[in-house]
Amino acid sequence: MSPAGWEDDQPRVVLVTGAARGLGACIASRFYDRGYRVAVTDLDEEAAVKTAAALDPTGSSAVGLGLDARDKAAFVRVLADLVARWGAVHVLVNNAGLSKVEALMDITPDSFGAVVSANLDGTFLGCQVLGAYFADRGYGRIVNIASLAGQNGGTATGAHYASAKGGVITLTKVFARELGPQGVTVNAISPGPQELPSVRESVDPDRLAQIEASIPVRRLGRPEFIADMAVLLAADTADTVTGACWDANGGLYLR
Repeated sequence: MSPAGWEDDQPRVVLVTGAARGLGACIASRFYDRGYRVAVTDLDEEAAVKTAAALDPTGSSAVGLGLDARDKAAFVRVLADLVARWGAVHVLVNNAGLSKVEALMDITPDSFGAVVSANLDGTFLGCQVLGAYFADRGYGRIVNIASLAGQNGGTATGAHYASAKGGVITLTKVFARELGPQGVTVNAISPGPQELPSVRESVDPDRLAQIEASIPVRRLGRPEFIADMAVLLAADTADTVTGACWDANGGLYLR
C-alpha cells in the first residue's frame, strides 16, 4: 500500500538547496542515481543549471533552478515550478549554507547575521513552505543538513556557523513535532569535516592536518555517505524516523 499523496506510476521528486557544487551536488547526484527526478537549486542559477545538465542533458529528470534560500517567495516560486513540471514534490533536502572561518572576537554583526541567515533562515523557510505543502498532501520527507559544529561548538568553523547549525538541529525537532501527524518526517544529518574542495580551500593546511589527526578514524568524511544517509531518510519506509539527528563525524563526537 502506497503512502498518502504518492503516485505509484510517477518517479519521486526531490528538491535540493545549495546543490550546484560540493556536498549538495553529491546529494543531488545520489538521488538521481536512485531514480528520483531532481531539482538542483542554488543561489548561483547558472551553476545549478550546469550541474543539472551534467546529470541529465535532456532536462526530463533533472533541472537547475535559481533559489535564494533566504527568500520565502523563492521557495514558493520553485515549488510551483516543480509541481507544474513534474506534478509533485516528495522530498526536500535543506543543504544551502555559508561558512566563514573567523576568530570569535573578530566576527562583526553583519558577518554573524549573514552566516546565520544563509544557514538557519533557509532551513526554516524551506521547512515552512515545503512542510505546509507536504502536510496538505499527507506525505513528505525533509532532510536538513546540520553539522558537528552545531553540536560541539565547532573546531575549524566560526561561532556564527556553529550557532546556526545548532539552530538547524533545534528546528528539525520543532518541525518534526508539528508535521508528524500529517505524514511528514523531518530529520537532520550532522556531518563532521568532509573531504570536499570547500573544506581544503577554507581551512589552513596545517590546521586541517591537525583536525584529521584528531579524528578517531584518522580521515575526513565521505560526502557520498552523507548523500546515502539523505536517500535513506527520504525513503517511504522511514516513516517512523523523525526529529532525529544522524551523526557522521568519524568519532569526533560520541553520544
